[in-house]
Amino acid sequence: MSIVTRALRSLGVAAAAVSLSACISLLPEDKPAKLYRFAGGGFVQAAANDRILTVNGSQASYIAESRWVSPAQVLFGEALTRAFDANTGGARLLGRGELGKADYSLRVEVTRFEAVYDQGAKAAPNVVVAVRTTLVNSDRTLAGTKQIETQVRARDNRVGAIVGAFDEAVGQTLGELVAWTNARGAG
Repeated sequence: MSIVTRALRSLGVAAAAVSLSACISLLPEDKPAKLYRFAGGGFVQAAANDRILTVNGSQASYIAESRWVSPAQVLFGEALTRAFDANTGGARLLGRGELGKADYSLRVEVTRFEAVYDQGAKAAPNVVVAVRTTLVNSDRTLAGTKQIETQVRARDNRVGAIVGAFDEAVGQTLGELVAWTNARGAG
């Protein structure tokens, strides 16, 4: 078989593959999800992923076609780090593997991270961010615990407004957490 014949046969196979690929889709034809970022322990499992959790009475669901840019647990952790980095008080976070001796260990467990439809399915939801914090001395004695819950009503029932309410609620929660940590660590 000549080189020209092999090249023509390869070209024919490639052309057939290209024409078939136009007819066959390996991926479902769903609308792509919109990605959102909120400015930014344990994390409530239903909300730890990249989906935006909503609650209406006893029903939990996720906002269709909308996702966080990363799992909410990761975004919250990044926001927590940024809050302590911007802190003008004495408290600083050391990540795992960072050098330095910590005077305290801080555990933050996110117990609620959801948009609650408490005024009906068409009304603007109330975003709730709740954390349980524990501060432990380096000698493993308890320095304090605190529950922090922030609620922010979304401006309306649109994804952008709901994401904005999450952003505000996280900011308020972390502001209170940083202030409490500074106060407990100083005493």
